[in-house]
Amino acid sequence: MKEYKIVIMGGGGVGKSALTVQFVHDMFVERYDPTIEDSYRKIITVDGNKVTVEILDTAGTEQFVALHSLYVKSGDGFLLVFALNTLDSIHELEALHESIVRIKEAEGYTDKIPIVLCGNKCDLEERVVQRTWAVALSQEWGGVPYYETSARKRINVDEVIADLVRQIIKADRLGHLNHGGPGRHGIGGKKRRKRVTPNGGCSIL
Repeated sequence: MKEYKIVIMGGGGVGKSALTVQFVHDMFVERYDPTIEDSYRKIITVDGNKVTVEILDTAGTEQFVALHSLYVKSGDGFLLVFALNTLDSIHELEALHESIVRIKEAEGYTDKIPIVLCGNKCDLEERVVQRTWAVALSQEWGGVPYYETSARKRINVDEVIADLVRQIIKADRLGHLNHGGPGRHGIGGKKRRKRVTPNGGCSIL
């Protein structure tokens, strides 16, 4: 069975961990400690292709930005997340996208990099990022898919991952993926995973 690594990136507090836990465990976690690096695995089927996805939920805080290049080198596809109620969060993604393109091109990646742009927290009323702005950014990035999601209400959570995996499978068939690269199983080769508890808390294992 094929195994692909998805890296979820974005600023702090945009809901990266909530999206990940909702996708993997079908539950919404409202309270959790800021992520350093957590890895989750799930078997899914996309267009008849059964694959294992390893999802790396990365840090959004500034002190861990130095790790981003390692995340990018190890990833097959990237979910770039911002919060629809925070304008700064979408601006933060521009530097991340530039970094992904620069690193992948340096590795010899010549085709379209598997990326999905995600506007999270669409269930909230206090929206400040207009859909037209996000669509314009996705077009600026070469027409990457754009979705609006809600981890709380599980809106488009499965869809964003399926779209990204679909892109990764296509890239794999074209021979563009760099399997076995540095940090393939997390920084230093170690996997960290988050245990989610019924009361909404969690601990790092």
